[in-house]
Amino acid sequence: MHFGFSYVGLIYLVLLFVPNILWTKNQPKDYKEYVKKENRFLLFLERTGEILVTCVAVIFSDFNLRKWTAWCWWLVISFLLMVLYEIYWVRYFRSEKTMKDFYGPLFFIRVPGASLPVMALFLLGIYGSSFLMIVSTVLLGIGHIGIHKAYERAVFGKREKPHIMLRVGKVLLVTGLILFSGILSVGIGIRNGNYIRHFANLADGVDEQSYITLGGMEQYVLMTGRDVKNPVIIYLHGGPASPDTFCTYSFADELTEDYTFVCWDQRGCGRTYYRNSGTDPENSTVSFQQALEDLDELVDYARQRFGQEQVILMGHSYGTILGSSYVQEHPEKVSAYIAVAQVLSADRMEKENYEAAMAAAKEAGQSTNALEEAYNAFLAKGNLTNRMALRREIAKFRPAARMDSTFWFALTSPYFGMDDLNWFFRQVGDYEEFSRLNQDLFDVTFSFDVDTLKQEYEMPVYFISGDADWVCPVDSIRAYKDRITAPKKELVTIAGCGHNVQYTDPEEFAEQVKQILK
Repeated sequence: MHFGFSYVGLIYLVLLFVPNILWTKNQPKDYKEYVKKENRFLLFLERTGEILVTCVAVIFSDFNLRKWTAWCWWLVISFLLMVLYEIYWVRYFRSEKTMKDFYGPLFFIRVPGASLPVMALFLLGIYGSSFLMIVSTVLLGIGHIGIHKAYERAVFGKREKPHIMLRVGKVLLVTGLILFSGILSVGIGIRNGNYIRHFANLADGVDEQSYITLGGMEQYVLMTGRDVKNPVIIYLHGGPASPDTFCTYSFADELTEDYTFVCWDQRGCGRTYYRNSGTDPENSTVSFQQALEDLDELVDYARQRFGQEQVILMGHSYGTILGSSYVQEHPEKVSAYIAVAQVLSADRMEKENYEAAMAAAKEAGQSTNALEEAYNAFLAKGNLTNRMALRREIAKFRPAARMDSTFWFALTSPYFGMDDLNWFFRQVGDYEEFSRLNQDLFDVTFSFDVDTLKQEYEMPVYFISGDADWVCPVDSIRAYKDRITAPKKELVTIAGCGHNVQYTDPEEFAEQVKQILK
């Protein structure tokens, strides 16, 4: 939904218009007789689609070439269909120019002069994530293909039906393609709708995705807000190395009236990793100390850009390890600290969760063999693979009442891109390879104990947790809150939510943030 001239769209229009202009002087014999029988409703859809496609193709820059990702295959396939469309016209102009020449199939494609450009434009709409192009092409397709399918039947008469198995296969294939295209189109439409909502930020605020140099490395930062004069919240994602920048709009949109929200793919992960994979593919510059220095530069950048003496820091899960450490080092730069699912001690939390899961399993009379095996494997080697296996077993006995919607928010995000998807597959693939890429961060996370930090905070400290979060147990966080001293401290719990409380009930989460900061 980025307004701007599209040279790719212009190329497609030229490929469409030039053959049709030539065709006006090379029409098939008797073609005008068929036109007299045109369906007026289909003609209306065809004309409407033509106007819309022509406009949309050139006024959005999303159709232009970009850095190669797997998503670019949509453009490749789309352009190949346009090449076939031009081949169809070459064949026609070299023929005797009869109605059978005009409507003859190209390879296995029926009515190629109508279906090929419609399919090409539809895929161009998917490539550009443009719901407007998709809808315009559907209107064009219903009218244009419908009209010319009627002409084709009049020219060739009733065709012999293929074998029943071929017909069934065709129905299944077409149904599958329609369902897939429909789901994809709806997702793109919701993403476009979410993006349009952010236009309100542009008058006096900010809605910007950019790469900012932090610690000598370009790092991905997303900034949104209605008024650049508002206080700044900097959000620190969890993991480590599990960026969720593309999802934060789900709750940040509820905050942007009063705050400028800044989130960041930290060094060594997500878009920042792929931005620098050519120069640092092994993450040799990644360390916890470097993360603190990068964060300090980001804080200074936000303070300077938005004219603020201090920022509000919000960390989630591993982000609370980074956040807690930072606010102790730089209290003068932070006006408030919000810890979402505060990490206390990774090993201690795993032990507490295991014991709670064992108690729940025994109370329910369920077998604990798999749970015990996972815990013993974790005790023998507390690496990421064994920790995740243990958590999967614990989750069977400690389910949250409400599921988080992270995947939905990702799929419908106006900011989600292929780099985000590629990094997700890294996370859920080989755990050992994933942790190796950010080994220092995982070493710090697994050995972290919040009680080794100072117990005195110089700014207000607020804890927000789901009351069903067993990854970072609420009772332990409450006890930690009682141990520390701060100008103000408070623990807020949200009913039924687990570890990703901000993606389980984003509206309530944002409301609680606004209330505690008020």
